[in-house]
Amino acid sequence: MIDAGFRPDFPAEVVRAVQGLKKQPSTSGSPEIRDLRSLAWSSIDNDTSRDLDQVEYVEKLAVGGSRLLIGIADVDAAVPKGAATDAQAALETTSVYTGVTTFPMLPLELSTDLTSLLDSQDRRAVVIELHVLESGEVSDHTVYPAWLRNRAKLAYSSTGAWLEGHGPIPPAVAAVPGMETQLRLQFEVSQQLRGLRKKQGALTFGSIEATTVMENGAVKDLAVSPHNVAQDIIESFMVAGNVAMARYLAEKGSLSIRRVVRTPKRWDRIQAMAAQFGTKLPVIPDSRALSEFLEQRQAADALHFPDLSLAVVKLLGPGEYIVEPPGGEHEGHFGLAVHDYTHSTAPNRRYADLVTQRLLKSAVASVAGPYSQPELAQIAAHCTEREDAARKVERLMRKVIAASVMSQRIGEVFDGVVTGASPKGTYLRLLKFPAEGRVVRGPEGIDVGDRVRVRLISVEVSKGFIDFERVSG
Repeated sequence: MIDAGFRPDFPAEVVRAVQGLKKQPSTSGSPEIRDLRSLAWSSIDNDTSRDLDQVEYVEKLAVGGSRLLIGIADVDAAVPKGAATDAQAALETTSVYTGVTTFPMLPLELSTDLTSLLDSQDRRAVVIELHVLESGEVSDHTVYPAWLRNRAKLAYSSTGAWLEGHGPIPPAVAAVPGMETQLRLQFEVSQQLRGLRKKQGALTFGSIEATTVMENGAVKDLAVSPHNVAQDIIESFMVAGNVAMARYLAEKGSLSIRRVVRTPKRWDRIQAMAAQFGTKLPVIPDSRALSEFLEQRQAADALHFPDLSLAVVKLLGPGEYIVEPPGGEHEGHFGLAVHDYTHSTAPNRRYADLVTQRLLKSAVASVAGPYSQPELAQIAAHCTEREDAARKVERLMRKVIAASVMSQRIGEVFDGVVTGASPKGTYLRLLKFPAEGRVVRGPEGIDVGDRVRVRLISVEVSKGFIDFERVSG
């Protein structure tokens, strides 16, 4: 973390500031803050997450369609602009998830307690309200402050298994009257939103998500966590909420930080990759055509789809933050196939979201914004740079963790698929364990996509290096 330019230990002034904070203010405050604590709010996140930024609620409308409410933790209420905690967050800009420990952007007393939408706690929030038609289109949106109470803290794994029909109802769902119906309605609306996004050309990628298994403070194993419909619910609502937030700020004539993924400069290489599978993509970059190609490949060859996905993601390039002035035009988010997009749903974890929350509050109150355009431009650039640094730390740690686990398996034989073959080296991904490595002995004659058997011959844990030799059979 330090090598990457982060300051992982909170300075003394931040510790003192947090110690001086009081609990959440009384709910009997300003009348313009709506009281929505009676609604059946729920959150879905990773099993161990306590830095909860987002809760959801859906109800059917008599006129057709649904009313979707997305509650976002009001972090600004406890971390005001210019405070010591704000200065620290502005420096780090993001929480970093290394797999063995989390380095939070904000002190845990805030991000996992006072500003977290924990279950059975009254919390202040910013609510994004959307009217979603059965077609998946959003016909109306608004934003306002509110009090809410999370009625069910849920996990992706158990909630997804239940909704997909191969797991029991989560106890937190069964314990709240009406929550089962609420979650099934959330799933229905998320599918409507997701269906429209696919039609518009949103890209679907396959990845292998591995969770570190710890025992007595040491890495014991890596467990693969398959994607499920509970994650689809949160992703769909998050995207819809961020689009609505961006449009709301534009309608109010406010400056905003936008999240963009530019039209890929290496579209020709993506075309060439598609051509290898008999698909001709348009000359001009087209997210809808790319989306259809990816869906076809996922259906045709699920085994190799994660590797194709990774190659396309690298060619698309990383996202970045930019500033949009009132009335300005910009590139949208190519991967999501939307023109207006910001980051607003994770203010405990990302500084750009906290800044957007402050811009929003000014827009709602019709007062001057808290930042000038040059200030926002500097923040956007720094957030982009720090996000890139965090991604490198997380990627290195994934390799280090895999090498650590594999260090106990020297000499074992594994099945793998070749993911890279060039003069620089031949690399493969193991099929039954979430690890990648280099074939240092016997790489001759194998190419990308080939399935091979290899023996683990060495690891270098500190660098995340895993080396194999090819074996017959």
